[in-house]
Amino acid sequence: MEAAFFDLDKTIISRSSSLALSRPLYRAGMVSRGQLLRGAYAQLVYLLVGADEQKMERLKEGMLQLTKGWDRAQVERLVQDVILEVIDPYVYQEALDLIALHHSEGRSIYVVSSSPEEVVRPLARHFGVAGVIATRAAVGDDGRYTGLLEFYAYGVEKAGAMREIADRAGLDLAGSYAYSDSITDLPMLEAVGHPVAVNPDKELRRLAEERGWETRDFRSPVRLRTRIASAVPAPRPSYLAGAVGVVAVAAVLGWVALRSRDRRVTD
Repeated sequence: MEAAFFDLDKTIISRSSSLALSRPLYRAGMVSRGQLLRGAYAQLVYLLVGADEQKMERLKEGMLQLTKGWDRAQVERLVQDVILEVIDPYVYQEALDLIALHHSEGRSIYVVSSSPEEVVRPLARHFGVAGVIATRAAVGDDGRYTGLLEFYAYGVEKAGAMREIADRAGLDLAGSYAYSDSITDLPMLEAVGHPVAVNPDKELRRLAEERGWETRDFRSPVRLRTRIASAVPAPRPSYLAGAVGVVAVAAVLGWVALRSRDRRVTD
């Protein structure tokens, strides 16, 4: 059996799934107005230049400290209620068409993202996926985030989780596909026989050209509500085992921490 592994942000959807939640979090009283504005700025930076390894590490550490003590159930309810609202109309039609094509050819679909499970799982249900690989954070007995990570779905960790799934599900990775926009996902792309660079950053585009990898540019965001029913079959997801993931505000609050620290340094 073969599979198709899709990165989420800037591959299936045209924006950061976590940063897109800043406005609903503000309405729920979980993010201040200043944090909302900085989240919008972070979204713009992400769209223009992406995030390299150093930025991702700083985001992760800032997020863990700032979200420590947040109630998991409250965050999950918020995400479930608003996820389609904040993602519409940012889902790429080309991605939905590819997912449908892989389904029709008998491949299992997996979403592989460094975003929190709280964000990835509700979205992935609409794509008819067999499973997800996403970042997970530790949750205490009181149902609150402890400030520690259980699994960070980034770089080589993504590829390792893919191989674990392949071993468990009997997948042929040599015959499988992987789609991503970022050079940080090189291990993920190298783990399969058919790597595809989607809307690639500068480094990934150069590498894809050198190696003769397929490159695709997605340009047509559509509304998930109106496209998903005809694009993919009814979902029957089964997700990676483990504790629930990082709080949905990961990227937003991480950027807040990063910019706050930078201001203190320069003051």
